[in-house]
Amino acid sequence: MVKKLESTLLNMALVLTGVAVVMGAILAFVNHLTEGPIAQQKEKALAAGIQSVLLCDNIVVAQTDTVRQTDAKGKELTFILYQAKDAQGRDLGAAVESTTGGFGGNLKVLVGFDPDGKILGYTLLEHAETPGLGAKADKWFQRGEKGDIIGKTPAEPLTVSKDGGQVDAITASTITSRAFLLAVNNAYNAYKATPAPDAATGATRSTQALPKGGVSE
Repeated sequence: MVKKLESTLLNMALVLTGVAVVMGAILAFVNHLTEGPIAQQKEKALAAGIQSVLLCDNIVVAQTDTVRQTDAKGKELTFILYQAKDAQGRDLGAAVESTTGGFGGNLKVLVGFDPDGKILGYTLLEHAETPGLGAKADKWFQRGEKGDIIGKTPAEPLTVSKDGGQVDAITASTITSRAFLLAVNNAYNAYKATPAPDAATGATRSTQALPKGGVSE
């Protein structure tokens, strides 16, 4: 009886192991099939985002830079800058990817700056904020909205009115608003620290400290 029980348990273990192996192989195969289309979709979304934040449909990305800076707490931050020109070769400025920690998780913003550092537009690339509250950041700071930052130059960091600034925070979402503005301010500093497009591409810039600032309630 004991041997029969041991044999049954062994068979069950072998079956479960076999099922796990088969399922793992299926998942790996499905992931392989979908990773290409997902990557293409992300590329299309990024291209559309760059056009949107730079207010131009006919854009040439003349140079892509990876910029690394450290914040006041010594944490290294990484920014991706897409230096852009129009069809006539005129400098349009750059679209900058910037990430900070919001209320629910990372908040990744793409911000467009003209050659003088004025904000042309922005879009949220990723966020994990509460629907109906922090998620409103995709509209709240757009032109004509309550927290409108379009046309501003963050030479002096943008801050919410609760902190003495001139930007209205999202209702009941001060943490998200601070995180968003910090991402924009950091993007501006990364942009101003990066030379205009030249013959080099894919450059990696040296580490540089950012002004003090953080996210807190």
